This record gives sequence, C-alpha cells and structure tokens, in this order.
Amino acid sequence: MSEVKNILLVGVGGQGTILASKILSEGLSQAGYDVKMSEIHGMSQRGGNVSTQIRFGKKVYSPIVGKGEADVIVAFEAMEALRWIEYLKQGGKMVINDFEIPSVPVQQGIAKYPEGIVEELVHKAKASVFKAGEIASELGNSKTMNIVLLGALTKAMDIPGIDWEEVIRHNVKPGFEEINIKAFRAGADQVA
Repeated sequence: MSEVKNILLVGVGGQGTILASKILSEGLSQAGYDVKMSEIHGMSQRGGNVSTQIRFGKKVYSPIVGKGEADVIVAFEAMEALRWIEYLKQGGKMVINDFEIPSVPVQQGIAKYPEGIVEELVHKAKASVFKAGEIASELGNSKTMNIVLLGALTKAMDIPGIDWEEVIRHNVKPGFEEINIKAFRAGADQVA
C-alpha cells in the first residue's frame, strides 16, 4: 500500500471508542504499517463526544485527518455520524451504529434529537447500518458493542493478513477474550 488511509472513529464517552482504536492501531502496526493515532475526548466521562483519527500506510507524518479525507468513518452513535460526515471523502464508507444517545439539552427538553439522521446518511454515503448494541447484548455482553463495530470496520477496510483475534486477545481484560472475539465476528458479518 503506497497511499495513506484515513479512518475516523466517533462516538460518545463510555462507548469504547478508544479501546477499539487501540486494537485497530496495534493490528495495523503488527502488519507493518506506519500508524499514527490521535484521540480527542473532551468531557467524555460526562457523555461528551470522543473521536479518534487513525492514519496508516508506508509512511505517515501526521495523525490528523482533514475534511473530505476519511476513507472510513465508524460512528458509534447516529448524531456523531452526522456531525463528522463532512470528513468522509468522495466514495468513502461509513459504518453506523443505529443508536441514539440524547445530549444534555435533549435530556433537559431544550432541544429535540433530530429525526431521520440514519436515512439522511445512507442517502449521502455508502453505509453499513446496524444495531451494534443489540448484537452485543444478544451475544451476552453489551459492553462489546465497540468490538462489534471494530469487526465491521475491518471487513469494510478489507486488509488481509492481520490476525485481529490475536490482537483482541492481547488488548481485552482476561476472561473476556472469547466474548469479544464473538462480537468481532458478528460485526464483520454485518458488512457485505
């Protein structure tokens, strides 16, 4: 791969965005890519947004993804998908968790959660949309939602030769390896 690929993972604090990004970065690094990762998590422990930018290729000089440059955006929450779509490049892909987390103004009744976000996004981009939280819950652990989305991302990226399951085993808490691997496989099954 001579060109640099750009990935954005966007969500809300507590969804596991950072762990998924670290697993992604480690797998890409083990495959021999130069990987740069940047994370922003302002007020994430109070439900604020979290974003991670990952760039990889033969040589990468900056972790920052500009507007219109992302090859893939993984949105852990619908509103975050809409907030970041301007970063998607022409022909890029989106993996969208069909899930809503009302912001504080929405919870207070000051604002309304916009309707039709997912429909709008599917109209604008090539997107795989599914309910990662429900898939994770059906597997037995709702906290593996992030790994469901990671599985979908790796399938959308289509990069062979990376033992993702081994990378997952190395990064999750002991005793949770198998449920996370099941979540990863279930996520990959969501992308055609």
